[in-house]
Amino acid sequence: MLILGVTIAVTLQLMEFARQIWGSRPPVLIPAFLLSTVLLACGSWQLERACAFVRVENQEPFRWALLRAVLIGMGFVIAQMFALWCLLSQANHAHEFGLRTGAFAFVVMHGVHFFVALLFVVFVLLRALADRYDHEYSWGVVFCAWFWHALGFAWVVIAGAFVLAFSTVPDPATLPEW
Repeated sequence: MLILGVTIAVTLQLMEFARQIWGSRPPVLIPAFLLSTVLLACGSWQLERACAFVRVENQEPFRWALLRAVLIGMGFVIAQMFALWCLLSQANHAHEFGLRTGAFAFVVMHGVHFFVALLFVVFVLLRALADRYDHEYSWGVVFCAWFWHALGFAWVVIAGAFVLAFSTVPDPATLPEW
């Protein structure tokens, strides 16, 4: 719950900061989704490092890699929530948001699944701090890493769909008035 509270609090502060800078229309959300993609890849790398460290009984770097993965995961959730807020803030025309609704739903579903994965990583970190993993028993760490990788693959597909959804939206100025 602490992780969820911190990520929501940071996101709300970021949204307020964005409102002060850009007013009622936040920036294009592509940078936020790009940042979240980079964070997802960095978290994946940290989990792979954690798997490698636990296999050779290098406990301290193993725990630090897990902690970095948790912090990176929190950053990913913050970037995603901010990007979704930007999307909702920019959808001032019904036809404009109508084309993006499916992509939006996939991003929300991915975010929920990712938050579950983040909770798994926190669970593994807590067990790692209690010396529960070693070279013989590291299945939980490997499972978390593969779950994160699978969500990364899903994100690449969703981001591709999102790019297509945004590239096919006509300019509102060229649409006829009804």
